[in-house]
Amino acid sequence: MTKGDDTRISILRKATELASLGGFEGLSVGGLAQAMSMSKSGVFAHFRSKEALDVAVLEYVRERFVDEVLTPSFKAKRGIARVESLRDRMTAWISGDAFPGGCPLLAAAFELDDKPGPARDLVLAAQRDLLAAIAHAARIAVDEGHFAKDTDVDQFAFDVHGAMFASHAASRLLRDPLAAARFRTSVARAIDAARI
Repeated sequence: MTKGDDTRISILRKATELASLGGFEGLSVGGLAQAMSMSKSGVFAHFRSKEALDVAVLEYVRERFVDEVLTPSFKAKRGIARVESLRDRMTAWISGDAFPGGCPLLAAAFELDDKPGPARDLVLAAQRDLLAAIAHAARIAVDEGHFAKDTDVDQFAFDVHGAMFASHAASRLLRDPLAAARFRTSVARAIDAARI
């Protein structure tokens, strides 16, 4: 890795922290440059535009989510163990300290939902991929005989996905110390409803 790559990653980490705390509206090249003790042109050289910066932050968070949640979950034993691994890793992601203001991808789903452009497109793709991954894990549980044959895997994914957003809001907005436990309870109920 070159010095330029190291600098870009350092800038990206700081930008992710700032987006987590202040949203993408609050993230600016100037503010990021100040937080990094760099010139605006130094930051601009790595990202070329505010839009490119936003997309880079979202890609960075998405890659981390895949690496820390999805990939390890799909290495678990097929069936309900995989669904439970996904639940456990999503719980750790929601309640973890990786982002001081919560997951920027979750917050961006609301902040960017009506703002067309590459950043919204990336958030949309990430949310669709997550829904598909949850539904796929549930479908495998059906195939393995752990979930009932008539389980609506898309509804299962919707319920888990919704619980994740509710937990994020409960944790960040309501400061509910039981937000992660409530997420686990919601997913446990969805699992119980799908069991044979």
